[in-house]
Amino acid sequence: MANQVITGIKETAQSITGAARPWGDFLDLSAFSVPSSVADATTRVTQNLTHFRINYSIILSILLGLTLITRPIAILAFIAVGLAWFFLYFAREEPLTIFGFTIDDGIVAVLLIGLSIGSLVTTGVWLRALTTVGFGVLVLILHAALRGTDDLVSDDLESPYGPMLSTDGARGDYSGI
Repeated sequence: MANQVITGIKETAQSITGAARPWGDFLDLSAFSVPSSVADATTRVTQNLTHFRINYSIILSILLGLTLITRPIAILAFIAVGLAWFFLYFAREEPLTIFGFTIDDGIVAVLLIGLSIGSLVTTGVWLRALTTVGFGVLVLILHAALRGTDDLVSDDLESPYGPMLSTDGARGDYSGI
């Protein structure tokens, strides 16, 4: 049982770190420039948050971990919360069933978010964690706004305006009306 847990955690960690974009691309100083307009900054933020989402998540997790390192009880609580997230949300293949009732993934996520917030409050690190995450998000949005998107792979850079920019059916073919 313990070997299966450790193997599952290792596989999940490897898949998460494997999904991260190369750190050289993330920190490429030649890709940084000031956006030409607010619209350009908005597009950059949207595209960079999509492209580098795993990298940004790793950075926020490290910052939060460094914040909690001064409170050992908080670390233990968040190891327990992390294991709950792993077993109840990420590592499941089939729906969660308790006493014959199938529980929706959305309900599980809401309960786990509540557990996470509850552990922040009971361990007394909620203000510290909130400040750290707020600062981290501010820095990451600044990074996303200043990093150009010209060199990124276009397959995952969907425009936030999606169908409005589509040229399909733009010739006025309204035969279905």
